Amino acid sequence: MDKIHYTVSNLLNTECKTQVKNALDKVKGVQRVGVSLPTGVIEVEYNEPADKEQIKNCIEQTGFNIV
Repeated sequence: MDKIHYTVSNLLNTECKTQVKNALDKVKGVQRVGVSLPTGVIEVEYNEPADKEQIKNCIEQTGFNIV
C-alpha cells in the first residue's frame, strides 16, 4: 500500500473535510483518507488502480487548491 500527503490551502471546516473524503472514497483503490483541518493536510493510503495523479486530480476537481 502506498501513502501520499497533500497540503491544501482552502480546507476550512468539517463540511470541506467531508466533501473531500467522500470524493476520494469514490476513487477505486483508495483505502483510507485522513484529513487534518488545523494543518490542511490530506493523507491518502491507496493501492492500484489508484495513483498519485488521479488522487491529486480528484482533490483539485472537488475544489481544493494543492499548495
